[in-house]
Formats: sequence, structure tokens, C-alpha cells
Amino acid sequence: MSSSVEKSSGTQSLLTGQNVVYAGIAWAVISLLFFLLFSVSSPGEERPLWYMIGTYLLELLPFLAGAFLCYRNWRSPNIASGRNVWLGIGLGMLCYFIGGLLFGVWELYWQLNADVSPADLFYLLVYAFVGWGMVLAILPRRLNLETWQWVTVVAIALLGIALAVWVYLITPDSSQEADVVASPTATEQTTAAKSTQSTASKAPEIKGSASDATNAGAEENDKKNAPAWAIAIEEALNPLAVPVNLSYIIGDVFLLIIAATLLLAFWGGRFVQSWRMIAAATISLYIADMWTKYAASDPQYESGGLLDVFYVFSGVLFAIGAALEFDISIRSRRGSRKRTEGRS
Repeated sequence: MSSSVEKSSGTQSLLTGQNVVYAGIAWAVISLLFFLLFSVSSPGEERPLWYMIGTYLLELLPFLAGAFLCYRNWRSPNIASGRNVWLGIGLGMLCYFIGGLLFGVWELYWQLNADVSPADLFYLLVYAFVGWGMVLAILPRRLNLETWQWVTVVAIALLGIALAVWVYLITPDSSQEADVVASPTATEQTTAAKSTQSTASKAPEIKGSASDATNAGAEENDKKNAPAWAIAIEEALNPLAVPVNLSYIIGDVFLLIIAATLLLAFWGGRFVQSWRMIAAATISLYIADMWTKYAASDPQYESGGLLDVFYVFSGVLFAIGAALEFDISIRSRRGSRKRTEGRS
């Protein structure tokens, strides 16, 4: 019994807000350097496997740490902003970690490049759980915001919605343009094949068909590692690509607005430091999602680009916010006890 108590107290002393902040800053700097040095690959070459595995580790471990720190806040009766607040945020962090693991298996091990995969279910749950936790943090507080604060919230909301709508509208256009560019070429090849029967005119057609066969064979080889049920799930979920992408955008905008409102609601209070981190984490998640949505319109898109480092920043900032909230709540509780004892 005493050993377990000593272990828990040792863990608590190790996971102080200051230590978590230092560790988070170091992790963010290392991640940024890793992305800057190795994210750019040679034209026509895929990113190496070791780099992709490194990006997943750098991204997912902060979310796992954030889930643990949120769990600690949920277990503590001293958390001022409410235990269920951190239960919601912690479940969101855990869902992100599970979704990242599934997406890593889907992309790296099975080499499937699906528009929608089971990982998207957990990614969408992130918005539900984190949004639920942040709303619970706002509800007990009366939003007596000043005029400039409401103007700030509205401005952030309009900017976030405008960028999201622009990204949503521009990505389908780029794919349609690629289809339009490709279709005349196919039409011209078909017309040339029908009008001329000479070997000279058939040469481009034969070359094109060989290229198509090569690409088809490469895709089949990529899918050899994938089980039949995974391919079946991918094909079944593909029709949901448009509503899933739209749900991501709606979720990002919702969290951005809630984060801005929450930050201003705690403006000048004792707990503003932790909620600044949560707001910054939400903004980082928004930036990374918008970039991914925009970049994914390129047929040659691969995950692990430079701006994907904002996913790492998001997990780090969520973890720091949870640790700061715990420290501030504990100090506030101890201070109130000392004042009570002094009066008695």
C-alpha cells in the first residue's frame, strides 16, 4: 500500500505543470526540426517509411500524454473548471490516438489510400468529445463579455468560416479540373485509334495502355498486404467521403468558435493560462485540418507534409493545458485551506 502511494506521489511530482511545459516545448522543437529537415522528398519519390513512422510517433504520443493528464484532472476533486470538462477533452485525446493508430495501419502497413477509413470515426469523435468538454466549461460561467470581446468572437468566427468554405469549394474544383484535363486526352486517343489503323498511330495508344496496366498492377501490389475485409470496408465507406469531409470542416469551425469564446470567458481569471493553451491547441488543429483538406486535392498527396507539424503542436498544447489546470487548481485549493485555517 505504501509503495503504491509513493509511486503515485512520485508521478505527481514528475508531472508538474512546469515539467510538462518544458517537455512539451522540447517535443515541439524536435518535431519542427524533424519536419523541416526530412519532410521534403525528391520529385517523384515517396517519403521513406522511417520518416512516416517518425511523424506518427511525434504526433500521437502527445495526444496519449494529454489523455492521461486529462484523466488525472477528471479523477481529482479539486479541478475548478469541472471534472466532466476534462473527461470530455480526455476522451477526445484518446479517440485521436486510436484514430491515428488505425490510420497508420491503413496507410503504412496495408498501403491503402482510402478517402474514408474507420479511423475517421474516431477523428470525428474528437470534435464531439472535445466540443462537449469545452461547452461544459462555458455553461457555468455567465458570458458577460464586453463589446470588444463579442466583436473578437464574431471576427474569428467569420474568418474561420470564410477559410473553411474557401477550402471546401476550391478542392472539388481542382479535382474536376484534373478530370477535365484528362478527358480530352482520352478522347483524342480514342479518336486517333478509330480513324487511323497504321502502326505509327497505334504506338501512343499501346504505350498508354501499357502505362495504365503498370499503374493498375502497382495498385494491386499495394493492396496485396491488405486483407479482403479491409478493402471491402474501404469500398463501402468511399461514398461517404463528401459528408465526412464536410463534417471535419464543421467540427473545426465549431471548436474554433468555442475556443475563442472560452478564452474570452476566462479572460483575466486565475485559469486563463490553461485555457490559452487549449485555445491554441484548437487553432493548431484547425490549421492542420485546413491544410490537409487543401493539400489532399492533389492526386500525389502524401501525409507527413511540413504543416502536419501543427497536429503535433495541438497535442502538446492540449497536454500543457491539462497540466496547468491541475497545478492551478491544486494551488488554489491549498490557498483556500490556509485562509480557512488562519481564520479559525
